[in-house]
Amino acid sequence: MKKLLLAASLFLASTSFAMDSEGWATTYESLSAFETIKNRSEYVKPLINNLGNVLNNNWHVSANVPKSLAIEFGIPFSIIPIGDNDRNYDVNVDTPTGKVTTQLPTVFGKKGNPLLAGVDKIPYGNENLNGLGVFTYPYLQFGVSAFHARVVLRGMFLPAINELRKFNLFGFGLQYSFGHFFQYMLPPAAQPLDISLVFGYNSSGIGYQPKNYDGQLDLDISTTNFAVVIGYKPFEFFEVMMSLGYQGATMKSSGQLDGKMGSTEQGYSIHPDLTVKGNSGFKFSLAVAFQLGKSYHPVVGFDYAGKTSYTTNAIYFRQTFGTDKTPDEIAKEKGYVRGAKSEPVENKIEPTETPENSEVQNDESFADTNDEDSENTNEDE
Repeated sequence: MKKLLLAASLFLASTSFAMDSEGWATTYESLSAFETIKNRSEYVKPLINNLGNVLNNNWHVSANVPKSLAIEFGIPFSIIPIGDNDRNYDVNVDTPTGKVTTQLPTVFGKKGNPLLAGVDKIPYGNENLNGLGVFTYPYLQFGVSAFHARVVLRGMFLPAINELRKFNLFGFGLQYSFGHFFQYMLPPAAQPLDISLVFGYNSSGIGYQPKNYDGQLDLDISTTNFAVVIGYKPFEFFEVMMSLGYQGATMKSSGQLDGKMGSTEQGYSIHPDLTVKGNSGFKFSLAVAFQLGKSYHPVVGFDYAGKTSYTTNAIYFRQTFGTDKTPDEIAKEKGYVRGAKSEPVENKIEPTETPENSEVQNDESFADTNDEDSENTNEDE
């Protein structure tokens, strides 16, 4: 506890209160972390870490994009377990005896000892967020594809409900598959292989007004994802996919909050202006897609981008209108013979006449001439 108090006194801005009667962070302590001057970005960073990972998932449901028209829609979502890394963060503090590393709670963290409410100035976890075991963010998604190119749109909108004053999401994605360029040259066992490039972008807005405050906290979230998707489809109803790529996520806060008259927060104002980046960098995923019947297309998988998440895309539909040419049909159309080798062109030497052949031919020519002379002589007589 001494280390925590020392870290708080050196690292955090002191306020008149840090926890409520139960030991949880007060509304002021939770929301004032969105002020740059407080220097507490690590306290709220788990929010964008989880939001970024969720929104950067589910951009592809197959590595193959058909040439025929295809339409898809559903409610894809991912589940992210909230672990210890979401509930605590490390702080390095200089002391007379050297640097000390200690842990402080995040907005998902634990509560403190309410008996120390007047002494302990450390902002502890938020009571509502601490109770979450997993994090998710459902939305609606629609896609259309043709000529091996795919466009995806996603979105969600909710009206103002109690303290949640705004909730919207808009995203779009692009995908192009390259299998039709090379599948017809592969042996039959490798023809189900396909490769595609995927891009996805999300923009989301969240507005929050706590009950003891006037005004609103606004959060603007943006995410970007680039990936190479490799898929293998040994059966029409089953496909294994692996993706490698890069993702980024940013959360910008704005707005103003003023404590209402007569409340415990009276006289306190919050001016959110903090920008926090989430997990940005390498992204890896493994997934399995099923095509059950003509349209049902669920996807389950595993994703990693700084932390683990799970794709549980059970409500998704995809239907293709038309039939694409098979690799063998494409090969026949292009005149490509799989496994054929071009024979080297050899210089063909025409047979030359030998002296013996020349003499025989000369003799025969001489004999023919004599015969003609004899016939002419007889006719004269």
